Amino acid sequence: MSEYKSEFLRELSWRGFIKDTTHKAELDAYCSTGTPVAYVGYDATADSLHVGHLMTIMMLRIFQRHGGKPIALMGGGTTKVGDPTDKEKSRPLLTDEQINANIAGIKTAFEPFLRFGDGANDAIMVNNNDWLGELGYLEMLRAIGVYFTINTMVKQDTVRRRLEAEQPYTFLEFNYLLMQSYDFLELFRRYGCRMQLGGSDQWGNIVGGVDLVHKAESGEAFGVTAHLVTTSSGVKMGKTVGGAVWLNADRKSPYEYWQFWRNTEDADVGKFLRLFTDLGQQEIEALEALEGAQINDAKIALANAATTLLHGEAAAKEAEAAAKAAFSGKGSLENLPVFELSEDTVELAKGEYKYARSTIAILRASGLVKSNGEARKKIQEGAVYINDENIKESRFHPYQEVLPDVGAFKVKLGKRIVLVKPVDTP
Repeated sequence: MSEYKSEFLRELSWRGFIKDTTHKAELDAYCSTGTPVAYVGYDATADSLHVGHLMTIMMLRIFQRHGGKPIALMGGGTTKVGDPTDKEKSRPLLTDEQINANIAGIKTAFEPFLRFGDGANDAIMVNNNDWLGELGYLEMLRAIGVYFTINTMVKQDTVRRRLEAEQPYTFLEFNYLLMQSYDFLELFRRYGCRMQLGGSDQWGNIVGGVDLVHKAESGEAFGVTAHLVTTSSGVKMGKTVGGAVWLNADRKSPYEYWQFWRNTEDADVGKFLRLFTDLGQQEIEALEALEGAQINDAKIALANAATTLLHGEAAAKEAEAAAKAAFSGKGSLENLPVFELSEDTVELAKGEYKYARSTIAILRASGLVKSNGEARKKIQEGAVYINDENIKESRFHPYQEVLPDVGAFKVKLGKRIVLVKPVDTP
């Protein structure tokens, strides 16, 4: 039996989202009555969200499904400072134009997941620059500065690590906690929002907002954090050799998105089915029970369900069909997933082959192997094909060898076929 009474928290619990909460009993009661309101903040550091943001987007989705009103908060104001949480160095500062352009791109990511409108529990999207941009510095200090102590702020993990490593922690970044906490207070005042959701790295900022609502308005507010997800091999969720797995279709095609989920490690399939799909508990448990080669059926179910959520059922079916054709060797090159061989993974040959890549570097970039050692082993076994040539030993492949139709190397290992595209070209 779940320790929670509210359907929202019960579902978050069995799916494996919850890491920490504030005021558990009171939070449970709040989620069980009326129309609770919760928000998640997203800073506009890029023009698309990525798979790493899906945890909180799915939390908002589940919240709305159980009668709550979600608020997607765009960080038009906080992005001007940059969230220092869990960062070892300061973020580059963006211009207003860059921030506004990024927000325009980010907005499209929410539409498949949340129902927006004017109804009681329809989602709304707001921009914290609407209030942070209007605050004068003295006004800000007088309004909330008295509620925060330096003693508490320097105990935050990010601050402590930077100071211990003698890395700069700017006064600009030091204000981020105050700004995010003020967001919670403003949303409490404007929309009756009493709950913030976020990743576990945001715990300090969330608690700051909860305390500020209590001190400034004598209000009751709550926080819920989700686990930060890593794959079984220790890679941060959504990170690949080719970079972030973006949600916007112009940054990552539906086929590539489907393929990302299809390539999930065996040990992660059940966890990802729970966190990133709408499939029910019984269906997920049945898929989790599959063993051996049948686990591929669970991976396909995951890829279909996740892609359907973001891009629609038709795109998911098309991606599955394209994958079957590609892996059978009957698909066109245009349907193959594309991975980038970025500059930091390039192995350059000396002399005339300035833009050449080693077989090992190409294999690593393809995601078909996890290490240089595995790449060498597959080459020795004769399992590697580049541009349909069986590679018996690692060599350098000059840029002139990329297939002109797609500007990439065609890489085949077993039944899996992908394209690897060099980033820097002659």
